[in-house]
Amino acid sequence: MPATPATYAFLGPEGTFTEAALMQVPDAAAATRIPASNVNAALDLVRDGSAGAAMVPIENSVEGGVTATLDAIAGGTELRIIREVLVPISFVLVARPGVRLEDVRRVSTHGHAWAQCRLWMDRHLPTAEYVPGSSTAAAAMGLLADDCHYDAAICAPLVAREQPGLSVLAENIGDNPGAVTRFVLVSRPGLLPERTGADKTTVVVPLPEDRPGALMEILDQFASRGVNLSRIESRPTGQYLGHYFFSIDADGHVGDARVADALAGLHRISPNTRFLGSYPRADGQETAEEAHTSDAAFAAARAWVESLLDPASEAAESASAASPTA
Repeated sequence: MPATPATYAFLGPEGTFTEAALMQVPDAAAATRIPASNVNAALDLVRDGSAGAAMVPIENSVEGGVTATLDAIAGGTELRIIREVLVPISFVLVARPGVRLEDVRRVSTHGHAWAQCRLWMDRHLPTAEYVPGSSTAAAAMGLLADDCHYDAAICAPLVAREQPGLSVLAENIGDNPGAVTRFVLVSRPGLLPERTGADKTTVVVPLPEDRPGALMEILDQFASRGVNLSRIESRPTGQYLGHYFFSIDADGHVGDARVADALAGLHRISPNTRFLGSYPRADGQETAEEAHTSDAAFAAARAWVESLLDPASEAAESASAASPTA
């Protein structure tokens, strides 16, 4: 396991769900924490050595992948995911004291938060205009500025509690009470977290060629080895229209024979495949394994092939097996 960094970056400002995720890391409360204005800025603090690791959102149970994070870790200097954290998400609508719900005309928040509260907004504030914010906390704090150009913000309950200048207009406004956001702790490449039996591996696979069956060829590297995929998303590379990479989460650790063999297969067909890490699952759910995809089965298969290439070795093994015991 990589050494615990003394300094962490996170998608700020203070009071974001990302900071709540970071606080689940055992030593985060005592460490130096640096809020960053966006995901790229947080990861750049890791790349230039200003922070040992950064906590950023990567997936939401309602809205799917966080594209800013998927794109940021797919390019640039390589990074590694060393931990994931799950945070239940709930939202409140806040405004300055004296503002009533019927007074609200413009609402600011992060895009993912807006998506998770869209039905509530349609029912209660159907004419309100959405003003994009860099984060839920930044939107809420913006209400305290003299030049604020919106009336209310959607944010975490923690922000509302810690800011006396904000008034809560409505609570629990999320459309899905079971919403969860997945965050990842990202560091520079180093020693991988050890296998736990409940692990996840993340890779970025550029589409080697836009042709029929290209995606099937990628997926077959996992399917033929019994490796389950828990997430796969396509993202444009930005090079030209129709050029994509796939961001993939696979069940298991690169130390598992089946996963290692699948990654080797990926590299053969897409040499620019980027390994983003193997790390423990936040839910602790152990990876299902069939007998023919176990490490022992892969080892036995390799030994059999080696015996075909070295008949003398096979004969020696057969003779040894046939010898009477003492």
